[in-house]
Amino acid sequence: MKPINLSEKQALFTKQWHPHQIAVVDDMQVILAKVQGEFVWHAHENEDELFQVLKGTLYMKFRDRTEVVKEGEIIVVPKGVEHCPSTKDGEEVQLLLFEKQSTAHTGDVVHEMTQSQYPKI
Repeated sequence: MKPINLSEKQALFTKQWHPHQIAVVDDMQVILAKVQGEFVWHAHENEDELFQVLKGTLYMKFRDRTEVVKEGEIIVVPKGVEHCPSTKDGEEVQLLLFEKQSTAHTGDVVHEMTQSQYPKI
């Protein structure tokens, strides 16, 4: 039960699209990630996801629209909704995510960017 400094944790890694677990709350995990460019279209059939933008601007693509999520804002992607997080103009975006520990990184999609384990930092 000690404070977690997000800036210090973010400084521990550079790899993009590779989530790092920083805490567990009941069956939820708290994750830090750095992202740049476009990810993979995917959905999580049984889990919601919460994204908070710590630094930069995230573009959350849905099949019918794109939502712009600015620094200090959150977006919740409901279970079953296909989405594709992305950034623009080479910007690296830093994220804090809340999701169930059972949430697969890219849902049922298997891709070279898919991570099966998140390092704990």
